[in-house]
Amino acid sequence: MTVTPANASVKTTKVAIPHPLEKDCAIAGVLEQVSPDQPTQGRKIALILHGAMGHKDYLFQKKLALRLPMDSFRFDFRGNHETPGTWSFGRFGNDIDDLEAVVEYLTKTYGYVVDTLVGHSRGSVVSMLWLCKHRDDAAKHVTRYVNVAGRYRMEKVYDELEANRAEFERQGFLERKAMVARKPFISRLYQQDYDEFASIDTSIAWAHFPAHIDVLTLHGLQDAVVPPYDAFIYARIYGARAPGTHTLRYVEDADHNFTGMPEEVVDTVLEWMAQQERGELVTGVWHTGVKGKL
Repeated sequence: MTVTPANASVKTTKVAIPHPLEKDCAIAGVLEQVSPDQPTQGRKIALILHGAMGHKDYLFQKKLALRLPMDSFRFDFRGNHETPGTWSFGRFGNDIDDLEAVVEYLTKTYGYVVDTLVGHSRGSVVSMLWLCKHRDDAAKHVTRYVNVAGRYRMEKVYDELEANRAEFERQGFLERKAMVARKPFISRLYQQDYDEFASIDTSIAWAHFPAHIDVLTLHGLQDAVVPPYDAFIYARIYGARAPGTHTLRYVEDADHNFTGMPEEVVDTVLEWMAQQERGELVTGVWHTGVKGKL
């Protein structure tokens, strides 16, 4: 199905990608094309990945897609919103498989070249793990990666478990509740889920994250889900590479989802991309309220 967005130059197309690893599962996504009449073979594309218990159109994702100066694709991971399958809290491998299915489909069906990844929270960690895994093939064409509220210290998820220990001991699980696309979503998290989540090895980024990619890390100082210190750790990792740069931006009043301020994310990403195009990026800190980096 094709619809015309507010920006008439952008063509919006819903796409269902058959999952190669799960029967009767099609990954639901939205393809935005800024020049729909032009060939897609060899054209650059940005992928936008949502976080846990989210979906392709929440928070800043859709707003960013409609303002990017390049084609983009955003999608629902398995078990989220319009993509069927079983939702899992700890199995990041499933999300990586979903991302790999998306990349293969876009490259083989359209001829796209993945140039940019933008991930929020869990989606950011999945992006990083995929880039490390595919550094010598598909990821070698990526020039930009945006890390919005990504977690580094995965073991900190146990803090939630300990804070609700009495409830967990009483019923054997914890419930997470959220509204996903205006529909209630309830998940039950067991000990195994927390153990799987905490076992994800993000330290792989130190040795395996591609050295050529420019990275933007954006994190709210009011984030009560992922501690802002995790962004500082990522700054150390990505700032130690060359020739790729790393830009760290903290937003003082932003929470984990940048609630009520999606434009903070969108405007920052667009300005950062423009700086890259102008060859102005240098590793450093971009202070809230001050144009440029200090």
